Amino acid sequence: MRAFLRPKAAGTGPEETEVTPGGDAIIRLEGVTKRFVTPAGTVVALDAATLSIAAAQLVVVLGPSGSGKTTLLNMIGALDTPTEGAIEVAGQRITDLSRQQLFAYRRKTVTFVFQAFNLFPELTALENVRFGAEASGRRPAGELAAQILRDVKLGDRLHHFPHELSGGEQQRVAIARSLATGNPVLLADEPTGELDFRTGIEILQLLRDRATTGQSVVIVTHNREIARMADVVVELSNGRVISVTAPVGGPAKPGELHW
Repeated sequence: MRAFLRPKAAGTGPEETEVTPGGDAIIRLEGVTKRFVTPAGTVVALDAATLSIAAAQLVVVLGPSGSGKTTLLNMIGALDTPTEGAIEVAGQRITDLSRQQLFAYRRKTVTFVFQAFNLFPELTALENVRFGAEASGRRPAGELAAQILRDVKLGDRLHHFPHELSGGEQQRVAIARSLATGNPVLLADEPTGELDFRTGIEILQLLRDRATTGQSVVIVTHNREIARMADVVVELSNGRVISVTAPVGGPAKPGELHW
């Protein structure tokens, strides 16, 4: 289902419009619930979440800690499975896939950018990015990795190890590795959380550029200011999708954000 916009009801706020499903979606959740059993009782991390995301959009999933946003991201990325409901990504109903099919899905369809970077410390920047290309079967992996690092302004850091890079440079290597996979869906978990403001804006610009060139980007964050640059904003509270909106007049440029 592709998303289209219609005005919000009176009194719901002048700064956003509602997003209503329609057309084709690259990501669709239908009644997705996730429960965790703990010694203190059952925790509902997601509660009947239903959502459609069109291709080539930058989507920000917004909510405080414990709202279910990381659980939602992990469901889309097939790092976890729902207790109830169905998930479809890029035409695949991933809740019906076998273990082997899920492995292929994670290699060919989705890529994560983690807040903690998750780079291999014993590999150089070039080798880390080359790993992403090789994991998805893209060739020539070395040439592709070098070009992508140049694209993210790290052409002079190809042979540096992670400990020799700043936090912002490490995050750019992590993004470059995700781009090297060529996968259509990029999932970013608090990608600016450990970065200074200036570096964070640079990272957000990279992610904005990916959506502009056709990749579907989903960012989860608690930072409401980042939601201003989104095509679509999904807000969660206590595991429920409470709103799906879009900024009036379109997304702000990353350079216009402040926090």
